[in-house]
Amino acid sequence: MWSMLLDRIPDVWVFLNALFVFIIPYTIYKVNQKLHQHGDPPWKKENKG
Repeated sequence: MWSMLLDRIPDVWVFLNALFVFIIPYTIYKVNQKLHQHGDPPWKKENKG
């Protein structure tokens, strides 16, 4: 029974790639926010408050 369950678990690479699918776009999003925060002219920044 255990062998049947263990055969259905995906390989470690599948979990690693699934993690990368989240981490890479999130990192790009955060870097883009920081670049806009420091590089946008005042009239393009959102009014907060």
